[in-house]
Amino acid sequence: MTTGGRRPRTIPDWTDSQAARLRKGSRGGRPPAFDEERYEKRNTVERAINRLKQSGAVATRYDKRGYVFLGTATAAALVIWLRA
Repeated sequence: MTTGGRRPRTIPDWTDSQAARLRKGSRGGRPPAFDEERYEKRNTVERAINRLKQSGAVATRYDKRGYVFLGTATAAALVIWLRA
């Protein structure tokens, strides 16, 4: 879903920034909207990526082949999932 060629914002804005854009009207740039569901999904993905980064096997891989790295990342994700 795009609005005027841009993706909608997911991180909430400061209230003074929202007020300034509302005052400017159509000249205010992006709309002062906030999609709570999208923010929640983004937060979940970021936390999962950070957990993978904490795994030493994934964070320090310099594999020549993509499928080897994918296997390492999959194994680390499986370990995280099993521990949850």
